[in-house]
Amino acid sequence: MNGWLFLAVAIGAEVAATTALRASNGFSVLVPSAITVLGYITAFGMLSLALKTLDLGIAYAIWAGIGTAVVAVIGILAFGEPGSVTKSTGIAMIVAGVVLLNLQGGH
Repeated sequence: MNGWLFLAVAIGAEVAATTALRASNGFSVLVPSAITVLGYITAFGMLSLALKTLDLGIAYAIWAGIGTAVVAVIGILAFGEPGSVTKSTGIAMIVAGVVLLNLQGGH
């Protein structure tokens, strides 16, 4: 499996874990709590494997940026959190930053 695939799995696991964290109600609900723990273990494990072939700065920025953007959108769509032009602009800036990092080349 190449580094980019490991990174994609890490991002998906982190998003699932963070979303489940919201539903865990302070770790008082078993299933979302278990998903949170397993998701973060998977996310960090996959990120560590991705770092075998990807640059640390690029991989971490993509992992954190895309994860943050997706969780923010999930918060708006699934949990009824308020959306705004400011929040949308911030999400767009995160995505633009990830694109710019990828344009630099390298791995």
